[in-house]
Amino acid sequence: TNCTIKQMITVIIPTYNEEDVIKTTISAVRKNDVGNLVQEIIIVDGGSSDETITIASREGASIISSNKKGRAAQMNAGANAASSELLYFLHADSIPPSGYSRMITEAMKEGKTAGCFTLAFDVYHWFLKANAWFTRFDVNAVRFGDQSLFVSKKIFLKAGGFDENHIVLEDQEFIKRLRKKSSFTILQKPVISSARKYVQNGIYKTQGVFFLIYAMYRLGFSQQKLVSTYKKFIRESKL
Repeated sequence: TNCTIKQMITVIIPTYNEEDVIKTTISAVRKNDVGNLVQEIIIVDGGSSDETITIASREGASIISSNKKGRAAQMNAGANAASSELLYFLHADSIPPSGYSRMITEAMKEGKTAGCFTLAFDVYHWFLKANAWFTRFDVNAVRFGDQSLFVSKKIFLKAGGFDENHIVLEDQEFIKRLRKKSSFTILQKPVISSARKYVQNGIYKTQGVFFLIYAMYRLGFSQQKLVSTYKKFIRESKL
């Protein structure tokens, strides 16, 4: 192909004890990359004690160990190491839609320097479906990291990257700053996200906790307070 390096994509996946899902995610990233536009897959690990790193290297991903745990620090480390001009941040338990890479490069060609996809869950439940339905709208309140995020490296740096003091809602905070530097577009195809947290903790309860934390965040509560609230209610939280 005569694809210039500029249009190649670096996929950045922060991990922490993700041995159950990481193989599936990496193979989906490859399989759904229509047009071979993904130059590299970088796994930024926050100190996993399971087989995450072994599995990811076996799958051919590059591994970076982040000396700081926390998604924000891990994603920044991945962005710094990226050799492409185009960054695509993806959660370890999320599957990008088929043709995502082409959709991203097309959006970039049209001058859309940042954006995300809509969301769907891997478990059918009317409430989760309704939840996911709202992600098609351009409203910041429904912009969360499980929708993944693409951004040109130049704009990412201009916006200052992720705030490493944010342990929760780091994506929300970053997108707010990003919008000041860039248009933001929502590509109308869903990332399939794992509903495991909802299933383990109860669907309504989990959504209630997320809503509570978002409200506390908007009211200016500290990250420590948000994290302790989250841990109190969500089992097996990885924070």
